[in-house]
Amino acid sequence: MDSRVSARALASALGGWRTREPAYEALADGIRLLCLDNRLAPRTTLPAERELAGALAVSRSTVAAAYRSLRDTGHISSLRGSGSVTLPLGRREPGRVAAGDGMIDLQQASPPAWPGLAGLMAEAAGSASTLVSRVGYDVLGRIELREAIAHRYAERGIPTHPDEVLVTTGAQSAIHLISSVLVGRGDRVLAETPTYPHAVDALRRAGARLVGVPVTTDAGWDLERAEQAFARTLPVMAYLMPDFQNPTGRSMTTLERAAILSAGERAGAVLVLDETTADLDIDRGPVAPGFEPSEPGTVVRIGSLGKTVWGGLRLGWVRADGDLIRRLVAARPAHDLGTPEFEQAIATQLLRRFDQVVAQRSALLRSGRDAVVKALEAQLPSWGIPVARGGVSLWIELGAPLSSALVIEARSRGVLLTAGPRFSVDGGHDRQLRVPFTAPPDEMARAAALLADAWAAVRAGAPPSVVAEAGAVV
Repeated sequence: MDSRVSARALASALGGWRTREPAYEALADGIRLLCLDNRLAPRTTLPAERELAGALAVSRSTVAAAYRSLRDTGHISSLRGSGSVTLPLGRREPGRVAAGDGMIDLQQASPPAWPGLAGLMAEAAGSASTLVSRVGYDVLGRIELREAIAHRYAERGIPTHPDEVLVTTGAQSAIHLISSVLVGRGDRVLAETPTYPHAVDALRRAGARLVGVPVTTDAGWDLERAEQAFARTLPVMAYLMPDFQNPTGRSMTTLERAAILSAGERAGAVLVLDETTADLDIDRGPVAPGFEPSEPGTVVRIGSLGKTVWGGLRLGWVRADGDLIRRLVAARPAHDLGTPEFEQAIATQLLRRFDQVVAQRSALLRSGRDAVVKALEAQLPSWGIPVARGGVSLWIELGAPLSSALVIEARSRGVLLTAGPRFSVDGGHDRQLRVPFTAPPDEMARAAALLADAWAAVRAGAPPSVVAEAGAVV
């Protein structure tokens, strides 16, 4: 079913769209980015030219020229009497652009596969006769893998029984399943902003009304806002990333963990902790996991091998109270009929040598982080480069609301990135840019040079009021 976006809603989503001249191309670029990031879904009817012109305080001819530019590039189709409708942009993952030859793709913040993975796959294939003797439809997960996952939690100081573990086809599947069970249409859910956009997509699909709580690279979680949000809105659930948060890379302090747990318990909310990046420590060192609930069922943990081992190994898990695990198992057949046996066999072997995996990932991410920080500080000294102790990316302060314009310009130069607003819960973040450091160091250095050229071009074309925020054009 086709949907419509109002002029007011589109104006809000565009944010500070006027980042270049002529104005109609800046507007067209803003709408293009909303389409590319899937913030405007395919087959969405856009506002009439006159309505959008009024909402943006521009002339109707500016909107008409922008729509004409979007038709020329295949982003919308217009029919007399039917309005302008966004078009599907080919076969791609929502929010991603296909990378051509020679392009540097920094849209997906995932390192390459762990070097020992191919060998473990071969070992698992050698036991194929044993694997195919199983029924194959197991919505809970094989016991050997659940025991291995429970053991890893116990090593972290979180005593866990295998019956408190559900194996899923990746963390995203776990988020979808948990949302479908815990969230009803119209329920409030607290989430960090910025945050992992696909989690936001899953929560909204479940009908959640999101309440954003700010987190920044320097100040961390806004505890006052978080406590007020829990008390005022009484969310049924909170989605949080306490370790190496995506995209900021920030980790919660002991105080922040205790304060958010206390506020969540007072509100009666279930805290869903996405720990998919928790093992990607570079030089932070171990911390107490925290979030020890006073009542069972308050805290749910999600894990995955996507960031630590390989994005193509679609295997994740949920660690929760036994009652919730049973509810998830009962609901799961509507989503899928279990996790593939082959992936589970590989994951079981991986968890037995996980310390080796984590050590290699730490070294890999350290080299990528150091390379991109060095290159960006040399090429773009005006940018605010945060200190990242782990995780997969830098959440950079640009100094002006030019993230969307920069991403469009960088794409024309062969660097694919995701603009800051894609990570927003309630708008904003066009002053920030996520730059992953998961690519090889030489590739990151080349990307920094291209970004510097793109940044100069964006500032040169931006209105004087915007340029003033970012400093004088050089």
